[in-house]
Amino acid sequence: MLPPAHRLRRSSDFQMTVRRGVRAGSSTVVVHMLPASNETGSFGVPQIGFVVSKSVGNAVHRNKVKRRLRAAAAVELDAIPVGSTVVVRALPGAAAAPYDALRGDLHKTVGRVSARVAASSTGRPGDASAPVP
Repeated sequence: MLPPAHRLRRSSDFQMTVRRGVRAGSSTVVVHMLPASNETGSFGVPQIGFVVSKSVGNAVHRNKVKRRLRAAAAVELDAIPVGSTVVVRALPGAAAAPYDALRGDLHKTVGRVSARVAASSTGRPGDASAPVP
């Protein structure tokens, strides 16, 4: 289970992360990450929020996807930079995907978006505005 300190709750935090953050996607999830800054008001721990819309399925399927994503995100906490905010958006394919596939997709996308955040903060080529392969 995701500890309370790591949960993203405020609507303004969700909006800021999605609008200003770096994005990477897979067939089941899209991950938005905003690195730590004075604007985010982070508390030193990564915070994660989830968006599972009606396009994923009915309430039973949406809640199942949310539970699986929360469990997978708890495992990925160490891979997320300290103080970052992350929004994980489930795509319609997430409802039919087994837990291992969701966990694998989340792991890959968190790794890709973390690498892009690190690259953009060091000023290396391949900045955060470049498309993800």
